[in-house]
Amino acid sequence: MPDAAPRAWQVVLERIEADLREGRLSPGDRLTPERELASTLGVGRSSVREAIRVLEVLGVVRTATGSGPTAGAMIVTTPRGGLAAFLRLQVAANGFPIADVVRTRVVLEGDVVERLATDPEADLSEVHGILDAMDAGALTREEFLALDARLHQALAEASGNAVVAAMMAGLRSSIESYTQLGAARMSDWPATAARLRDEHRHIVGAVTRGDGGLARDAVRGHIAGYFRQVAEELGAPADLASAEGASARP
Repeated sequence: MPDAAPRAWQVVLERIEADLREGRLSPGDRLTPERELASTLGVGRSSVREAIRVLEVLGVVRTATGSGPTAGAMIVTTPRGGLAAFLRLQVAANGFPIADVVRTRVVLEGDVVERLATDPEADLSEVHGILDAMDAGALTREEFLALDARLHQALAEASGNAVVAAMMAGLRSSIESYTQLGAARMSDWPATAARLRDEHRHIVGAVTRGDGGLARDAVRGHIAGYFRQVAEELGAPADLASAEGASARP
């Protein structure tokens, strides 16, 4: 498959990394206001916000709400580690074997939902909003799967584990590539979308009821099941034995 064009939020990340690397930005400086940055780079403000959220997860910036000189995003570190490593993961993820990406998701996301189920204070408002948005009947496959990817990322962010959230963000383009490739081949997409909606609500329902074991098993079955369906559509092997083994407790 040819290399995919960078997503809009990746363009923002790459611009900020370049500014840091070349000395145009240093710790203590504030980022250009999001409206101006969006206009300069020709992207939407939502893409700028997503890039800044990733930078905050990685510890590159700290954000403050309100107005005045202390508002906005301030650089707190250089990209020797966090941002540079994240961008390398973004590039590398496009060449990872799909089965390896799926196995990684099984481990990461199983832990995410199990931990969320033990945290009654976890903020799942964005997760529920995405679930509702996915119920819209007029969504295209691409729109549905973009919301799907955001749902899984939102769960990772809600868990409070910055490393897992950053890893999920780093794998996002690879995840979207295989989910969309498979969806494009599915003759009965409405039935698949309905099943995925049910599975998402089952996962989130288990989290909100505090049933970590059920949530873990549900998210792992959800990820592996869609992978198998994609493999069938593409006529490819779907060996996830090691991923399934990861779901069993020692």
